[in-house]
Amino acid sequence: MTMTLAPRAGGARTGMLRAVLRNRLAAGALLVLLLMVLAAVLAPLIAPHDPNAQDLLARLRPPAWHAEGDASYLLGTDQLGRDLLSRMIYGARVSLLVGAAAALLAGTLGAIIGLVSGFLGGWLDRVLMRLADVQLAFPSILLALAIVGFVGSGLWTVVLVLGFTGWVAYARVVRSEVLSLRSREFVTEARAIGVRDRTIMRRHLLPNVLAPLATIATLHVAAAIVAEASLSFLGLGVPTDIVTWGGMLSDGQLYLGTAWWIAVFPGLALMLTSLSINVTGDALRDVADPKAYRR
Repeated sequence: MTMTLAPRAGGARTGMLRAVLRNRLAAGALLVLLLMVLAAVLAPLIAPHDPNAQDLLARLRPPAWHAEGDASYLLGTDQLGRDLLSRMIYGARVSLLVGAAAALLAGTLGAIIGLVSGFLGGWLDRVLMRLADVQLAFPSILLALAIVGFVGSGLWTVVLVLGFTGWVAYARVVRSEVLSLRSREFVTEARAIGVRDRTIMRRHLLPNVLAPLATIATLHVAAAIVAEASLSFLGLGVPTDIVTWGGMLSDGQLYLGTAWWIAVFPGLALMLTSLSINVTGDALRDVADPKAYRR
């Protein structure tokens, strides 16, 4: 018997990346994300000041281009005299770390559940999908608030909470893809020659669902970044001694009338990062399946 091999996913992923780069808007979004990642990685080298260093004599300094600004504080200072630009650079590290780690955790969990549910079917599929329906009945941010309020705040607590509350989208998409793939010839022939189900799922099905997984993960990173900022803004996220954009927004809300830059600049960074990730995710989605989203 000649066994039909599973379609290769590497070439498809390369083609998707090239198609995304041909989209000027998506290419610009990728450039913004690259700059954000570089700033986060190189934060100790490029940040002009210690993000937590306080100087009460320099408190509430406006941006450098303002008449009362100081060139050593390009974006101004906050209510404790801390350099805003340095805090934004270090805050990018936390936001990107939380977003990427939460998406990785949710994607791994959702991919496993979706593969098992779609391939094995039966009562296990029904149980897992009902669990997904139950979780979808609760708004994710309220569920995250409840869990963090009960367990306690912390960087990795936030990552775990956002990861475990975000697996449903991955599981549903992977299950849908697997339901259409499990009747293909390469799966049927693999089963006929005695290949174990676990091997089929890992070697034949998983590579063919990586493209939709990457699309969902891209969008989930943005959602996780916003969710982390929301939790930190409410004082239930990352501890206050760690710089986050949400914490900076919380600090600046009391000074909007007198020192608008404390809240505006981290808010713009959060918006720009989330927008860039969403634009990239939309481009990946359209390239992966252009007909599914054509009106």
